[in-house]
Amino acid sequence: MPSAATSWFLVAGVLLVLMALAGSVLKRLPLSTAILYLLAGVAVGPYGWKLARLDPLDAAPLLEVLSEVAVLVSLFTTGLKLGPPLTDRRWWVPIRLAFGGMALTVGLIAFAGVTLLGLPLGAAILLGAILAPTDPVLASDVQVEHHEDRDRLRFGLSGEAGLNDGTAFPFVMLGLGLLGLHDLGSGIERWVAVDVLWAVAGGLGVGFGMGWLIARLVLHLRRVHKEAVGLDEFLTLGLIALSYGVALLLHTYGFLAVFAAGLALRRIERHESDRAEHEGPAAGVAASPGKTDSGEGPVETESEDEQVASDPATDAQTAPGYLVKTVLSFNAQLERIGEVTLVLLLGAMLTPSLLPADALWFVPLLFLVIRPAAVVVSLARSRTTRMQRMLMAWFGIRGIGSVYYLTYAINHGLPEPLAREIAGLVFATVAVSIFVHGISVTPIMNRYQEKGKQH
Repeated sequence: MPSAATSWFLVAGVLLVLMALAGSVLKRLPLSTAILYLLAGVAVGPYGWKLARLDPLDAAPLLEVLSEVAVLVSLFTTGLKLGPPLTDRRWWVPIRLAFGGMALTVGLIAFAGVTLLGLPLGAAILLGAILAPTDPVLASDVQVEHHEDRDRLRFGLSGEAGLNDGTAFPFVMLGLGLLGLHDLGSGIERWVAVDVLWAVAGGLGVGFGMGWLIARLVLHLRRVHKEAVGLDEFLTLGLIALSYGVALLLHTYGFLAVFAAGLALRRIERHESDRAEHEGPAAGVAASPGKTDSGEGPVETESEDEQVASDPATDAQTAPGYLVKTVLSFNAQLERIGEVTLVLLLGAMLTPSLLPADALWFVPLLFLVIRPAAVVVSLARSRTTRMQRMLMAWFGIRGIGSVYYLTYAINHGLPEPLAREIAGLVFATVAVSIFVHGISVTPIMNRYQEKGKQH
Protein backbone atom coordinates (compact mmCIF):
# COMPACT_ATOMS: atom_id res chain seq x y z
CA MET A 1 0.00 0.00 0.00
CA PRO A 2 1.62 3.32 -1.03
CA SER A 3 2.11 6.03 1.56
CA ALA A 4 -0.07 9.13 1.60
CA ALA A 5 2.75 11.23 0.15
CA THR A 6 3.30 8.74 -2.67
CA SER A 7 -0.40 8.67 -3.41
CA TRP A 8 -0.51 12.47 -3.59
CA PHE A 9 2.34 12.47 -6.09
CA LEU A 10 0.58 9.85 -8.21
CA VAL A 11 -2.73 11.72 -8.17
CA ALA A 12 -1.09 15.06 -8.98
CA GLY A 13 1.02 13.55 -11.74
CA VAL A 14 -1.88 11.79 -13.42
CA LEU A 15 -4.08 14.87 -13.15
CA LEU A 16 -1.49 17.26 -14.59
CA VAL A 17 -0.61 14.97 -17.49
CA LEU A 18 -4.28 14.45 -18.34
CA MET A 19 -4.91 18.20 -18.22
CA ALA A 20 -1.97 18.83 -20.56
CA LEU A 21 -3.16 16.18 -23.02
CA ALA A 22 -6.85 17.12 -22.93
CA GLY A 23 -6.55 20.88 -22.45
CA SER A 24 -7.72 21.83 -25.93
CA VAL A 25 -10.71 19.47 -25.68
CA LEU A 26 -11.78 20.86 -22.31
CA LYS A 27 -11.89 24.39 -23.71
CA ARG A 28 -14.73 23.32 -25.99
CA LEU A 29 -16.73 21.64 -23.23
CA PRO A 30 -19.06 23.28 -20.67
CA LEU A 31 -16.63 22.22 -17.98
CA SER A 32 -13.93 24.25 -16.26
CA THR A 33 -10.61 22.76 -15.21
CA ALA A 34 -11.33 23.83 -11.63
CA ILE A 35 -14.22 21.34 -11.52
CA LEU A 36 -11.84 18.50 -12.35
CA TYR A 37 -9.35 19.67 -9.73
CA LEU A 38 -12.10 19.81 -7.12
CA LEU A 39 -13.36 16.32 -8.00
CA ALA A 40 -9.80 14.99 -7.81
CA GLY A 41 -9.46 16.55 -4.37
CA VAL A 42 -12.70 14.96 -3.22
CA ALA A 43 -11.46 11.62 -4.59
CA VAL A 44 -8.36 11.67 -2.38
CA GLY A 45 -10.22 12.98 0.66
CA PRO A 46 -12.59 11.36 3.18
CA TYR A 47 -15.29 10.90 0.51
CA GLY A 48 -12.94 8.90 -1.70
CA TRP A 49 -9.67 7.04 -1.17
CA LYS A 50 -9.05 8.65 2.23
CA LEU A 51 -5.50 9.58 1.33
CA ALA A 52 -5.75 12.91 3.11
CA ARG A 53 -7.57 14.22 6.18
CA LEU A 54 -7.08 17.97 6.34
CA ASP A 55 -8.75 20.11 8.96
CA PRO A 56 -9.24 23.72 7.79
CA LEU A 57 -8.25 25.13 11.17
CA ASP A 58 -5.13 23.00 11.49
CA ALA A 59 -4.13 23.67 7.88
CA ALA A 60 -4.92 27.42 8.08
CA PRO A 61 -1.26 28.59 8.22
CA LEU A 62 -0.37 26.61 5.08
CA LEU A 63 -3.56 27.58 3.27
CA GLU A 64 -3.04 31.25 4.03
CA VAL A 65 0.43 31.26 2.46
CA LEU A 66 -0.60 29.24 -0.60
CA SER A 67 -3.75 31.26 -1.26
CA GLU A 68 -1.87 34.52 -0.65
CA VAL A 69 0.73 33.67 -3.31
CA ALA A 70 -1.93 32.50 -5.78
CA VAL A 71 -3.97 35.69 -5.38
CA LEU A 72 -0.88 37.90 -5.70
CA VAL A 73 0.16 36.30 -8.99
CA SER A 74 -3.38 36.51 -10.33
CA LEU A 75 -3.82 40.15 -9.32
CA PHE A 76 -0.57 41.13 -11.03
CA THR A 77 -1.67 39.29 -14.17
CA THR A 78 -5.07 40.97 -14.11
CA GLY A 79 -3.41 44.38 -13.86
CA LEU A 80 -1.22 43.56 -16.86
CA LYS A 81 -4.25 42.69 -18.96
CA LEU A 82 -6.04 45.99 -18.40
CA GLY A 83 -4.77 48.44 -20.99
CA PRO A 84 -6.96 51.58 -20.74
CA PRO A 85 -5.58 54.50 -18.71
CA LEU A 86 -7.27 55.28 -15.42
CA THR A 87 -8.95 58.29 -17.06
CA ASP A 88 -10.88 56.00 -19.40
CA ARG A 89 -14.64 55.90 -18.66
CA ARG A 90 -14.62 52.10 -18.74
CA TRP A 91 -13.01 52.14 -15.30
CA TRP A 92 -16.23 53.44 -13.76
CA VAL A 93 -17.88 50.02 -13.98
CA PRO A 94 -15.24 48.03 -12.02
CA ILE A 95 -14.77 50.92 -9.56
CA ARG A 96 -18.49 51.03 -8.80
CA LEU A 97 -18.58 47.25 -8.41
CA ALA A 98 -15.43 47.07 -6.27
CA PHE A 99 -16.41 49.88 -3.89
CA GLY A 100 -20.18 50.42 -3.89
CA GLY A 101 -21.05 46.84 -4.84
CA MET A 102 -18.54 45.51 -2.32
CA ALA A 103 -19.95 47.56 0.56
CA LEU A 104 -23.53 46.61 -0.30
CA THR A 105 -22.65 42.91 -0.56
CA VAL A 106 -20.91 42.95 2.82
CA GLY A 107 -23.88 44.73 4.37
CA LEU A 108 -26.45 42.30 2.97
CA ILE A 109 -24.43 39.23 3.98
CA ALA A 110 -23.90 40.72 7.45
CA PHE A 111 -27.64 41.35 7.78
CA ALA A 112 -28.37 37.72 6.84
CA GLY A 113 -25.63 36.56 9.23
CA VAL A 114 -27.12 38.40 12.20
CA THR A 115 -30.82 37.80 11.52
CA LEU A 116 -30.82 34.34 9.96
CA LEU A 117 -27.62 32.69 11.17
CA GLY A 118 -27.53 34.25 14.62
CA LEU A 119 -23.93 35.41 14.29
CA PRO A 120 -22.47 38.27 16.35
CA LEU A 121 -22.23 41.50 14.35
CA GLY A 122 -18.43 41.28 14.05
CA ALA A 123 -18.57 37.69 12.78
CA ALA A 124 -21.37 38.56 10.35
CA ILE A 125 -19.38 41.46 8.89
CA LEU A 126 -16.34 39.21 8.68
CA LEU A 127 -18.37 36.59 6.80
CA GLY A 128 -19.52 39.30 4.39
CA ALA A 129 -15.97 40.52 3.84
CA ILE A 130 -14.73 36.99 3.17
CA LEU A 131 -17.43 36.18 0.63
CA ALA A 132 -17.92 39.57 -1.02
CA PRO A 133 -14.83 39.62 -3.29
CA THR A 134 -15.05 38.01 -6.70
CA ASP A 135 -12.08 35.82 -7.49
CA PRO A 136 -9.26 36.72 -9.90
CA VAL A 137 -7.86 33.17 -9.92
CA LEU A 138 -10.91 31.17 -10.99
CA ALA A 139 -12.52 33.90 -13.11
CA SER A 140 -10.09 33.82 -16.05
CA ASP A 141 -12.78 32.61 -18.46
CA VAL A 142 -14.80 35.81 -18.02
CA GLN A 143 -11.90 38.25 -17.87
CA VAL A 144 -10.38 40.32 -20.67
CA GLU A 145 -8.56 38.18 -23.21
CA HIS A 146 -5.96 40.84 -24.12
CA HIS A 147 -5.20 44.47 -23.35
CA GLU A 148 -7.11 45.69 -26.41
CA ASP A 149 -10.29 43.88 -25.31
CA ARG A 150 -12.91 46.63 -25.11
CA ASP A 151 -15.83 44.49 -24.01
CA ARG A 152 -17.50 46.21 -21.05
CA LEU A 153 -18.55 42.92 -19.43
CA ARG A 154 -15.10 41.37 -19.47
CA PHE A 155 -13.40 44.60 -18.47
CA GLY A 156 -15.86 45.19 -15.64
CA LEU A 157 -15.42 41.72 -14.16
CA SER A 158 -11.63 41.84 -14.57
CA GLY A 159 -11.28 45.24 -12.96
CA GLU A 160 -13.65 44.29 -10.14
CA ALA A 161 -11.69 41.11 -9.39
CA GLY A 162 -8.46 43.09 -9.35
CA LEU A 163 -9.74 45.83 -7.07
CA ASN A 164 -12.09 44.10 -4.66
CA ASP A 165 -9.54 41.65 -3.29
CA GLY A 166 -8.05 44.76 -1.73
CA THR A 167 -11.21 46.73 -0.97
CA ALA A 168 -12.53 43.79 1.07
CA PHE A 169 -9.70 44.18 3.58
CA PRO A 170 -11.19 47.18 5.45
CA PHE A 171 -14.29 45.10 6.21
CA VAL A 172 -12.16 42.16 7.32
CA MET A 173 -10.40 44.47 9.75
CA LEU A 174 -13.74 45.93 10.91
CA GLY A 175 -15.13 42.47 11.60
CA LEU A 176 -12.01 41.41 13.48
CA GLY A 177 -12.09 44.69 15.39
CA LEU A 178 -15.68 44.20 16.53
CA LEU A 179 -14.65 40.75 17.74
CA GLY A 180 -11.81 42.31 19.75
CA LEU A 181 -9.07 40.96 17.45
CA HIS A 182 -7.99 44.26 15.87
CA ASP A 183 -7.53 47.78 17.22
CA LEU A 184 -10.27 50.06 15.92
CA GLY A 185 -9.45 52.90 18.29
CA SER A 186 -11.90 54.59 20.64
CA GLY A 187 -14.48 54.80 17.87
CA ILE A 188 -14.26 54.06 14.19
CA GLU A 189 -12.11 57.11 13.41
CA ARG A 190 -8.91 55.07 13.35
CA TRP A 191 -10.54 52.43 11.18
CA VAL A 192 -11.70 55.05 8.66
CA ALA A 193 -8.41 56.94 8.62
CA VAL A 194 -5.98 54.01 8.71
CA ASP A 195 -7.76 50.85 7.53
CA VAL A 196 -9.82 52.54 4.82
CA LEU A 197 -8.32 55.78 3.53
CA TRP A 198 -4.61 55.33 4.11
CA ALA A 199 -4.38 51.60 3.45
CA VAL A 200 -6.39 51.73 0.20
CA ALA A 201 -4.85 54.90 -1.26
CA GLY A 202 -1.37 53.99 -0.01
CA GLY A 203 -1.54 50.49 -1.48
CA LEU A 204 -2.55 51.76 -4.91
CA GLY A 205 0.10 54.49 -4.80
CA VAL A 206 2.92 52.22 -3.64
CA GLY A 207 2.16 49.56 -6.22
CA PHE A 208 1.81 51.94 -9.14
CA GLY A 209 4.98 53.77 -8.17
CA MET A 210 7.01 50.56 -7.80
CA GLY A 211 5.75 49.18 -11.10
CA TRP A 212 6.45 52.45 -12.91
CA LEU A 213 9.97 52.89 -11.58
CA ILE A 214 11.11 49.30 -12.10
CA ALA A 215 9.61 49.09 -15.59
CA ARG A 216 11.28 52.35 -16.65
CA LEU A 217 14.60 51.19 -15.23
CA VAL A 218 14.49 47.82 -16.99
CA LEU A 219 13.50 49.33 -20.35
CA HIS A 220 16.23 51.98 -20.05
CA LEU A 221 18.88 49.35 -19.35
CA ARG A 222 17.71 47.20 -22.22
CA ARG A 223 17.32 49.83 -24.89
CA VAL A 224 20.29 52.04 -24.04
CA HIS A 225 22.85 49.66 -22.55
CA LYS A 226 21.55 46.28 -23.87
CA GLU A 227 21.60 45.00 -20.27
CA ALA A 228 19.07 43.38 -17.89
CA VAL A 229 18.05 40.97 -20.66
CA GLY A 230 16.59 37.59 -19.79
CA LEU A 231 15.41 36.22 -16.44
CA ASP A 232 12.06 37.97 -16.82
CA GLU A 233 10.66 35.34 -14.44
CA PHE A 234 12.87 36.77 -11.69
CA LEU A 235 11.74 40.26 -12.60
CA THR A 236 8.10 39.20 -12.30
CA LEU A 237 8.49 37.58 -8.91
CA GLY A 238 10.72 40.38 -7.70
CA LEU A 239 8.27 43.12 -8.66
CA ILE A 240 5.36 41.25 -7.05
CA ALA A 241 7.32 40.60 -3.85
CA LEU A 242 8.78 44.11 -3.68
CA SER A 243 5.46 45.85 -4.23
CA TYR A 244 3.75 43.61 -1.70
CA GLY A 245 6.53 43.91 0.86
CA VAL A 246 6.80 47.70 0.68
CA ALA A 247 3.01 48.03 0.91
CA LEU A 248 2.89 45.86 4.03
CA LEU A 249 5.85 47.72 5.53
CA LEU A 250 3.90 50.97 5.17
CA HIS A 251 0.73 49.34 6.60
CA THR A 252 -1.17 49.53 3.34
CA TYR A 253 -2.97 46.80 1.40
CA GLY A 254 -0.52 44.65 -0.51
CA PHE A 255 -3.16 43.12 -2.79
CA LEU A 256 -4.01 46.55 -4.18
CA ALA A 257 -0.30 47.35 -4.51
CA VAL A 258 0.40 44.27 -6.63
CA PHE A 259 -2.63 44.93 -8.84
CA ALA A 260 -1.50 48.53 -9.30
CA ALA A 261 2.04 47.39 -10.14
CA GLY A 262 0.62 45.30 -12.98
CA LEU A 263 -1.39 48.29 -14.19
CA ALA A 264 1.73 50.46 -14.11
CA LEU A 265 3.76 47.98 -16.12
CA ARG A 266 1.05 47.86 -18.77
CA ARG A 267 0.80 51.67 -18.88
CA ILE A 268 4.58 51.96 -19.33
CA GLU A 269 4.41 49.42 -22.14
CA ARG A 270 1.67 51.35 -23.94
CA HIS A 271 3.35 54.73 -23.40
CA GLU A 272 6.80 53.60 -24.51
CA SER A 273 5.51 51.62 -27.49
CA ASP A 274 3.47 54.58 -28.72
CA ARG A 275 6.43 56.94 -28.30
CA ALA A 276 8.84 54.61 -30.11
CA GLU A 277 6.36 54.15 -32.95
CA HIS A 278 5.90 57.90 -33.25
CA GLU A 279 9.63 58.65 -33.25
CA GLY A 280 10.44 55.87 -35.72
CA PRO A 281 13.63 53.81 -35.94
CA ALA A 282 16.57 55.15 -34.03
CA ALA A 283 18.87 57.21 -36.15
CA GLY A 284 22.61 57.24 -36.17
CA VAL A 285 23.27 53.55 -36.79
CA ALA A 286 26.33 53.26 -38.96
CA ALA A 287 25.52 52.08 -42.43
CA SER A 288 27.42 49.15 -43.80
CA PRO A 289 28.66 49.00 -47.34
CA GLY A 290 25.71 47.78 -49.30
CA LYS A 291 25.01 46.08 -52.53
CA THR A 292 24.01 48.47 -55.30
CA ASP A 293 20.70 48.32 -57.09
CA SER A 294 22.50 47.05 -60.16
CA GLY A 295 23.81 44.10 -58.23
CA GLU A 296 27.37 45.36 -58.18
CA GLY A 297 29.45 46.20 -55.15
CA PRO A 298 30.19 44.39 -51.93
CA VAL A 299 27.59 42.15 -50.36
CA GLU A 300 25.60 43.96 -47.62
CA THR A 301 26.42 42.79 -44.13
CA GLU A 302 24.55 43.58 -40.94
CA SER A 303 26.59 45.54 -38.46
CA GLU A 304 26.98 44.39 -34.88
CA ASP A 305 24.79 47.28 -33.68
CA GLU A 306 22.04 46.26 -36.11
CA GLN A 307 22.23 42.67 -34.95
CA VAL A 308 21.81 43.76 -31.32
CA ALA A 309 18.99 46.14 -32.25
CA SER A 310 17.12 43.32 -33.94
CA ASP A 311 16.73 41.59 -30.58
CA PRO A 312 13.07 42.19 -29.59
CA ALA A 313 14.08 42.42 -25.93
CA THR A 314 16.32 45.46 -26.56
CA ASP A 315 14.85 47.06 -29.68
CA ALA A 316 13.36 50.51 -28.98
CA GLN A 317 10.01 49.67 -30.54
CA THR A 318 9.52 46.08 -29.40
CA ALA A 319 11.18 46.02 -25.95
CA PRO A 320 8.11 47.19 -23.96
CA GLY A 321 5.76 44.71 -25.61
CA TYR A 322 8.29 41.90 -25.37
CA LEU A 323 8.70 42.50 -21.62
CA VAL A 324 4.97 42.41 -20.94
CA LYS A 325 4.44 39.36 -23.17
CA THR A 326 7.09 37.28 -21.38
CA VAL A 327 5.83 38.34 -17.95
CA LEU A 328 2.25 37.42 -18.86
CA SER A 329 3.31 34.02 -20.18
CA PHE A 330 5.20 33.19 -17.00
CA ASN A 331 2.36 34.42 -14.77
CA ALA A 332 -0.16 32.29 -16.63
CA GLN A 333 1.81 29.17 -15.74
CA LEU A 334 2.08 30.22 -12.10
CA GLU A 335 -1.67 30.86 -11.98
CA ARG A 336 -2.44 27.35 -13.18
CA ILE A 337 -0.10 25.79 -10.61
CA GLY A 338 -1.68 27.81 -7.82
CA GLU A 339 -5.18 26.95 -8.98
CA VAL A 340 -4.62 23.20 -9.14
CA THR A 341 -2.88 23.12 -5.74
CA LEU A 342 -5.51 25.04 -3.82
CA VAL A 343 -8.59 23.54 -5.46
CA LEU A 344 -7.20 20.05 -4.84
CA LEU A 345 -6.73 20.88 -1.16
CA LEU A 346 -10.19 22.40 -1.01
CA GLY A 347 -11.75 19.25 -2.41
CA ALA A 348 -9.84 17.09 0.06
CA MET A 349 -11.25 19.11 2.98
CA LEU A 350 -14.92 18.81 1.98
CA THR A 351 -16.40 16.56 4.65
CA PRO A 352 -19.97 16.18 5.98
CA SER A 353 -18.90 17.60 9.33
CA LEU A 354 -17.51 20.73 7.68
CA LEU A 355 -20.46 21.59 5.44
CA PRO A 356 -23.38 23.06 7.45
CA ALA A 357 -27.05 22.59 6.68
CA ASP A 358 -27.45 26.38 6.51
CA ALA A 359 -25.43 26.34 3.30
CA LEU A 360 -28.48 24.89 1.50
CA TRP A 361 -30.26 28.26 1.69
CA PHE A 362 -27.33 30.62 2.27
CA VAL A 363 -25.46 29.87 -0.97
CA PRO A 364 -28.53 30.39 -3.23
CA LEU A 365 -29.29 33.57 -1.29
CA LEU A 366 -25.80 34.90 -2.05
CA PHE A 367 -25.74 34.00 -5.74
CA LEU A 368 -29.38 34.64 -6.67
CA VAL A 369 -30.33 37.57 -4.44
CA ILE A 370 -27.43 39.39 -2.79
CA ARG A 371 -24.99 39.48 -5.72
CA PRO A 372 -27.63 40.54 -8.27
CA ALA A 373 -28.96 43.24 -5.93
CA ALA A 374 -25.45 44.64 -5.38
CA VAL A 375 -24.77 44.73 -9.14
CA VAL A 376 -28.11 46.33 -10.03
CA VAL A 377 -27.76 49.06 -7.41
CA SER A 378 -24.07 49.82 -7.99
CA LEU A 379 -24.44 49.94 -11.78
CA ALA A 380 -27.69 51.92 -11.86
CA ARG A 381 -27.69 54.42 -14.75
CA SER A 382 -24.38 53.09 -16.05
CA ARG A 383 -23.59 52.51 -19.73
CA THR A 384 -23.80 48.74 -19.36
CA THR A 385 -26.56 46.90 -21.19
CA ARG A 386 -29.21 44.86 -19.45
CA MET A 387 -27.55 41.64 -20.58
CA GLN A 388 -24.15 42.79 -19.32
CA ARG A 389 -25.60 43.61 -15.90
CA MET A 390 -27.33 40.23 -15.76
CA LEU A 391 -24.09 38.41 -16.58
CA MET A 392 -22.09 40.48 -14.09
CA ALA A 393 -24.69 39.56 -11.49
CA TRP A 394 -24.34 35.87 -12.29
CA PHE A 395 -20.55 35.68 -12.61
CA GLY A 396 -19.78 36.75 -9.06
CA ILE A 397 -17.30 33.90 -8.81
CA ARG A 398 -16.00 33.07 -5.33
CA GLY A 399 -12.75 31.20 -4.88
CA ILE A 400 -9.17 31.47 -3.69
CA GLY A 401 -9.53 35.04 -2.40
CA SER A 402 -12.23 33.91 0.02
CA VAL A 403 -10.01 31.07 1.22
CA TYR A 404 -7.25 33.59 1.92
CA TYR A 405 -9.43 35.93 3.96
CA LEU A 406 -10.88 33.01 5.91
CA THR A 407 -7.48 31.65 6.86
CA TYR A 408 -6.21 35.16 7.59
CA ALA A 409 -9.01 35.60 10.12
CA ILE A 410 -8.40 32.15 11.64
CA ASN A 411 -4.70 32.88 12.03
CA HIS A 412 -5.52 36.20 13.71
CA GLY A 413 -7.40 34.59 16.55
CA LEU A 414 -10.93 33.92 15.30
CA PRO A 415 -12.52 31.72 18.02
CA GLU A 416 -12.83 28.08 17.00
CA PRO A 417 -16.66 27.79 17.11
CA LEU A 418 -17.06 30.83 14.89
CA ALA A 419 -14.15 29.74 12.71
CA ARG A 420 -15.73 26.35 12.00
CA GLU A 421 -19.15 27.82 11.28
CA ILE A 422 -17.77 30.47 8.93
CA ALA A 423 -15.35 28.00 7.31
CA GLY A 424 -18.20 25.64 6.49
CA LEU A 425 -20.19 28.38 4.76
CA VAL A 426 -17.13 29.65 2.89
CA PHE A 427 -16.02 26.22 1.66
CA ALA A 428 -19.56 25.34 0.59
CA THR A 429 -19.89 28.64 -1.29
CA VAL A 430 -16.58 28.23 -3.11
CA ALA A 431 -17.32 24.60 -4.03
CA VAL A 432 -20.77 25.48 -5.40
CA SER A 433 -19.29 28.45 -7.28
CA ILE A 434 -16.69 26.23 -8.92
CA PHE A 435 -19.43 23.89 -10.15
CA VAL A 436 -22.24 26.20 -11.20
CA HIS A 437 -20.06 28.92 -12.69
CA GLY A 438 -17.66 26.39 -14.22
CA ILE A 439 -20.48 24.58 -15.99
CA SER A 440 -22.26 27.71 -17.16
CA VAL A 441 -19.36 29.91 -18.24
CA THR A 442 -18.65 28.38 -21.68
CA PRO A 443 -22.22 28.26 -23.08
CA ILE A 444 -23.18 31.64 -21.60
CA MET A 445 -20.06 33.47 -22.82
CA ASN A 446 -20.36 31.83 -26.26
CA ARG A 447 -23.94 33.02 -26.47
CA TYR A 448 -22.94 36.50 -25.33
CA GLN A 449 -20.23 36.74 -27.98
CA GLU A 450 -22.64 35.58 -30.68
CA LYS A 451 -25.12 38.29 -29.72
CA GLY A 452 -22.30 40.83 -29.74
CA LYS A 453 -21.35 39.89 -33.31
CA GLN A 454 -24.99 40.21 -34.41
CA HIS A 455 -25.02 43.80 -33.17
